[in-house]
Amino acid sequence: MQTDKTIPTPPQGDAAWLFAQIDPGARRQLLFATGAGVTAGWLAIVQAGIIAWLVHVLLVSGTDVAQLTTAFGLWLLTIPLRSGGLAVRDQLALKAALGIRERLRQRLMRQAIGLGPVGLAGIGAGHAGTALLDQLNALEGYYARFLPQCLLALILPLSIIAVALFLDWLAALLLLLALPLIPLFMALVGMGAEAVNRRQFAALERLSGFFLDRLQGLVTLRQLGRGPDTVAQMRSSTDAYRRRTMSVLRVAFLSSAVLEFFSAVAIAMVAIYVGLGLLGYLTIGPAPELTLFSALLILLLAPDVFAPLRELAQHYHDRAAALGASRGIRELLDQPSIEPPRAPDGAVMPKTPVPVSVHDLGLAYAGGNRFLTGLHFELDAGSSLLLTGPSGSGKSSVLQAVMGLLAPDTGGIRIGGESVSDFRPGGLESGIGWLGQNPRLLPGSLRDNIRLGDPDASDARIEEAAEAAGVTRFADALAAGLDTEIGERGAGISGGEAQRVALARLLLKQPPLVILDEPTARLDPESRRLMLNALRRLNGQCTLLVASHQPDQFDWIQQRLDLLDYAAS
Repeated sequence: MQTDKTIPTPPQGDAAWLFAQIDPGARRQLLFATGAGVTAGWLAIVQAGIIAWLVHVLLVSGTDVAQLTTAFGLWLLTIPLRSGGLAVRDQLALKAALGIRERLRQRLMRQAIGLGPVGLAGIGAGHAGTALLDQLNALEGYYARFLPQCLLALILPLSIIAVALFLDWLAALLLLLALPLIPLFMALVGMGAEAVNRRQFAALERLSGFFLDRLQGLVTLRQLGRGPDTVAQMRSSTDAYRRRTMSVLRVAFLSSAVLEFFSAVAIAMVAIYVGLGLLGYLTIGPAPELTLFSALLILLLAPDVFAPLRELAQHYHDRAAALGASRGIRELLDQPSIEPPRAPDGAVMPKTPVPVSVHDLGLAYAGGNRFLTGLHFELDAGSSLLLTGPSGSGKSSVLQAVMGLLAPDTGGIRIGGESVSDFRPGGLESGIGWLGQNPRLLPGSLRDNIRLGDPDASDARIEEAAEAAGVTRFADALAAGLDTEIGERGAGISGGEAQRVALARLLLKQPPLVILDEPTARLDPESRRLMLNALRRLNGQCTLLVASHQPDQFDWIQQRLDLLDYAAS
């Protein structure tokens, strides 16, 4: 497992990348949200001024209470106005943040679709899942709270200091001198918080992948008697993640305590100055000119000078979390596509069998090392071809290239006279029937899983496909027949039975091009016989491309290629 010390620092420009995700619409919403927050802050100054004036005229001027109803009514009016400003600020900022997050999620989904199953397999489900869920959610606070508060923390304190400067320049100077201490310590603590959050997300990615891997291999672990060890490993991993989470919270509480301390000290300094000035113990500067109104207004406004900064300090951890999350999101977005580009208005597969032409095909690993070169074959419409060769010779990669999931390093592939890159998104896949070693079945009935081949198929056609694939041989023995419910990944039926269900789905689709990757691997003799009989009936009805380690089972296939003859030296 990777330790904290081996985690590299994020690339420069994460903050700039986060800011660049703000589109014009979201920018307007954030500016309006900031304006609403500034209005609410200025109303707080008005409230403090009215309170100070009311106290002054009552205690010093001796004005009758009945004459102050207008001022008191104005003060009452500012309460809902200020609350409304704060509500508008929060609503607009949240709406902007949700819009940015949704657009990023769409980009990530388009990237995942563009990478395809081959590209995603190299990334890992833990990384992709964390980026689409946890890391995207971590961006919300940055856009909804931190960015608007940055402007508020600049405008509101300076506005209050300007009012204090009008009343007493020395009190304003004390506030101005204390003001930079909070951003300074906020930045110092924030640098540590950013590193902690970065390690937190890295640990979450590893924990997600670890948990998913153990879930997928649960049956194997039980069979090998490794269940208790797995539970102990999971307990250790989750406990380590708990400690990391507590370290993040510890940094947050520590920084809040430091900022509260400095703001309290600054407010206390102003309070001492004002108190000594009113009592006549200070004669420096404008202290002798202090009145109850000016002194009380300065004291009421002093906490509001630091309130926006304290709130910014709370949201500074949203920034640290967003910076830590942006790294994983950017890594996924920056993954190069391994699929060939598609034409938006390109071709679609016909309904009849199609010819497949491969010329001078070369395939390479992600690092650029070529493992296959010069592959060439012509497959007529309705004919069949068998690819053989040992493991690692590139059989599955050739099939992936034909399906448009892997871009060739050299050469080209044409299907039905069209280049793979000339098909529109989904236009190639719609005419390909695929069957691999590990069929993907969804929770639901056997009938529903077969119906995925053609959602509009009638029950009679589904039963015909199930009969041809040998599904009815075991389904008839079940209480609900084809309506029997199965679980995730075909839980409730055997591997051979799941393979037959997948074959029935393929037969129901009736595609013009069928691609098979080791379709009889790990099947018992009876399931293998049923599978081969069904596949033999496909010969001539569609164009058939098969990859197998067991060529003797496919003696009826018309053409054969050994990929060892095309291995790159």
